Amino acid sequence: MTTTHHLVTGAAGFIGSAYVRQLLGPEGPPDIEVTALDALTYAGDLANLAPLAGHPRLRFVHGDITDAALVGELTRPGSVVVNFAAESHVDRSIAAAGAFVRTNVLGTQVLLDAALDAGVRCFLQVSTDEVYGSIEEGSWTEEDPVRPRSPYAATKASADLLALSYAHTHGLDVRVTRCSNNYGPGQHPEKLIPRFVTLLLAGEPVPLYGDGGNVRDWLHVLDHCRAIRLVLERGAPAEVYNVGGGTQLTNAELTGLLLDACGADWSAVRPVADRKGHDRRYCVDDGKLRRLGYRPLVPFAPGLADTVDWYRRRAVRPRPTDHRPTSSLRK
Repeated sequence: MTTTHHLVTGAAGFIGSAYVRQLLGPEGPPDIEVTALDALTYAGDLANLAPLAGHPRLRFVHGDITDAALVGELTRPGSVVVNFAAESHVDRSIAAAGAFVRTNVLGTQVLLDAALDAGVRCFLQVSTDEVYGSIEEGSWTEEDPVRPRSPYAATKASADLLALSYAHTHGLDVRVTRCSNNYGPGQHPEKLIPRFVTLLLAGEPVPLYGDGGNVRDWLHVLDHCRAIRLVLERGAPAEVYNVGGGTQLTNAELTGLLLDACGADWSAVRPVADRKGHDRRYCVDDGKLRRLGYRPLVPFAPGLADTVDWYRRRAVRPRPTDHRPTSSLRK
């Protein structure tokens, strides 16, 4: 049996690790081996890959995607590269954008050069709906222009365009996915859902930006991983695919659901000044991906309940941070 090699970057992060666990789990294909590359910054945790400890088809490498020599060594001819590695917290990008440019733009360029030199089978760039900017009504299709409005979104849009340029200039098989807000067990507590849940379970107040009217579409991390696998299997080179979750909520509506799930009430909510440049609404049209056979399989209500229970069972405490929770992704 011929084995296909996958180089998965950001593989110890929330989404990357879920993808690797799904790929090498009982329902995954038996003909794939994975090199998992992660810099293990604050958002990466080897515990996310603990269920696969000792797996014969998994190799973990501690390293940075901007390290061209290392990336070159790990990228094999005929392999598949899936790039989850990213700085992703909007508030952090507002405070200091340099790390976002380095990882999200320069790191992607290093990966693309290595992929081109090695002659990989496919390069999949994992991106975000935030590259489109804010939309008052309706939804974005893949044909809509990118209009990023935060340093984080701008670096992801730059990486997308850079990746697609390698497809058109060099003929590299590049595919881009742009997902809506992910959630699920094990997400880093700087993101909205785990941050609010860990605070509420600890009996502490939660900070809600502005009027709470910002709208996001919520996508379970396992559905996101299924979508990525589908794009690799059935997608086309040089194409972009939106990945939606199908559950649009204002931040205030989501907060109400989290209060109920944690046995708290609105007295636990502390309104705070809105974030700079806070996008009002995101919404993607994922019809293109659905025509490939995509459907979200995790309904939001049980998915959220399972997520809250995960933090409750582990008694996860909120981590001290200088960055307030945000409605952004991600990873």
